[in-house]
Amino acid sequence: MKFFNIATIAITLLISVSMLASKPSAAQSKAAEKTKSSTAKADPHGEYKIGERLNPNKPTKSATSAVQSASKDSPKDATGKPINFKTISWEDLIPASWDPSADFKDMDLGNFNDADPRAISALKKLRTAWDNAPTNPLFNQKYVRIPGFVVPLDIENGKVGTFLLVPYFGGCLHTPPPPANQIIEVQLEQAQVIKTMEPVWVSGQLDSVRSQTELGTAGYRLNAVKVVPYKESSRR
Repeated sequence: MKFFNIATIAITLLISVSMLASKPSAAQSKAAEKTKSSTAKADPHGEYKIGERLNPNKPTKSATSAVQSASKDSPKDATGKPINFKTISWEDLIPASWDPSADFKDMDLGNFNDADPRAISALKKLRTAWDNAPTNPLFNQKYVRIPGFVVPLDIENGKVGTFLLVPYFGGCLHTPPPPANQIIEVQLEQAQVIKTMEPVWVSGQLDSVRSQTELGTAGYRLNAVKVVPYKESSRR
């Protein structure tokens, strides 16, 4: 099993996700500042840094083609018209009532170190809470389009048939897995060539199906109609 720096990486992830649901405490803010430099590691190609997210509302070259292609190949409604895929963000997948940092607000995370028993206990508690993170029922059985990074689960002859989609670069590989409601297991009808941690747009039907994998627990499953690269004109 891969070792992760408890006091820096795991707690930093807790803080980053908690910002989606609530304002971080003073202790969490202190820990975030302390660990900021340790997570500012870029990928080998100089594209993204660990923890960096994709913006679903930012126009991209592949976004337009994704919509057009999905319209041609997507399932049809009762009238024979293509089903429209709603563009969503990762924040949409988190129930409004769920606070991922609820059990950690009173901890002085900024003073933890890797050997601190409290840090080890906090990581175990965090993992249990995140693996059981609730999903948002509003998106069950909905056709959606969302950007994320690819974590392959099976590769055969250089092609990927199933992968985890995560909201930020490094999730499940360079850092501990995010909460289950921030991991989507994507199943492809036909395997295709996709690189590890490649940024992509995924279009398909989303279901609240929990699945445990060696790389993380996914709270959602998506039967993909289309997977295309996420390309930002401002990068390279």
